Amino acid sequence: MPSLIIKSSVPAPIDTEATVSIVRIIKLFLLIAAIVIAVVTGWLGYQKWVRWKQATAFREYVANVDTLFGALQQYKERAGAYPAGGNAEIFRSLSGKNDKNLLVIIPTKMAANEKGEFTDPWGTPVRIYFGTSGVTIRSAGPNKLFEDARSKACDDIFLSN
Repeated sequence: MPSLIIKSSVPAPIDTEATVSIVRIIKLFLLIAAIVIAVVTGWLGYQKWVRWKQATAFREYVANVDTLFGALQQYKERAGAYPAGGNAEIFRSLSGKNDKNLLVIIPTKMAANEKGEFTDPWGTPVRIYFGTSGVTIRSAGPNKLFEDARSKACDDIFLSN
């Protein structure tokens, strides 16, 4: 006699506790993914903003130094030599406090500190060097440290006329 197999059309009971746990895990995963995406997007945006600000500061600094080169050249043409001394003495000489009472108007926004020294956009006094072929102005750069120019980590800025 053949055996009769009867299939039930009633589905097996669903484990609602397991389903709720899986849904909660998926929601938690999506929340964590959204937070990670927001943090990464914010960090990348911040990095782009920092690079833009540094580039803007650099462009302004170059324009100001070019103007300072012009002022130093005018001083040399009128006084016969570049001003002597360090940064503060050069600042005073261009401001008319020199042996010849020669005043050179510097149409620049180049900042100066309380000691009367020209500073870079990061607030560090620049170093001014006079040579036979012209003037070099050195900024410590964004890290505010004068470093060995041969170092790969050196961010100092050298500009010459």
